Amino acid sequence: MARKIDKVIRASELGEYAYCARAWWLGRVLGFRPANLESMAAGEEVHVRHGQKVVSYHHLRRWACTLLALALLAGVLFLVLTLRG
Repeated sequence: MARKIDKVIRASELGEYAYCARAWWLGRVLGFRPANLESMAAGEEVHVRHGQKVVSYHHLRRWACTLLALALLAGVLFLVLTLRG
C-alpha cells in the first residue's frame, strides 16, 4: 500500500535543497531556524518591491505597444485618406 505524503514539497524548498542540502536538512528535519531572520525579511521585501516594478513595467509596455499600434493605424488611415483626395 502507498504511504501517505505528509507534506507538500514546494519549488522553493527544492531550490533550497539544491543550494545546500545540509541547510535544508537542519531546517526541515531538525527544525533549526536561521539566525539572520531580519536580513531575510529585508531581502524578501526587496524582492516584493522588485516584483511590483516588473509587473508595472509589463503593464506600461503593453500600453506602449497598444498606443504605438493605434498611432500606426491612424497614420495609415491618414495616408489612405490623403492619397484618395
